[in-house]
Amino acid sequence: MIRHIVMWKLKEHAEGASRAENALKLKERLEGCRNIVPGILHLEAGVAAPGLDSTYDVVLVSDFTDKAALDAYQVHPVHEALKSFVGAVRETRECVDFEV
Repeated sequence: MIRHIVMWKLKEHAEGASRAENALKLKERLEGCRNIVPGILHLEAGVAAPGLDSTYDVVLVSDFTDKAALDAYQVHPVHEALKSFVGAVRETRECVDFEV
């Protein structure tokens, strides 16, 4: 199993919306990817809670059966469309993939 974790720090304002608004939009769009390809075992998106110490605004934690499933997810049209939104609203991105 491959665990795929991605974190984004968002711009203060982008695409006509605030950081908080874009964080919620990103979470919703990520959750829309939950079943786009076979082999996604788990997909969860979260937004940093106000008042808690966080260095990133949005996180994705997802599990895939194998690298082939992760690769299929990466190039799926729904995920590709999400990438353009992320590119417009993100300041920084960090990612780690590892075997569980």
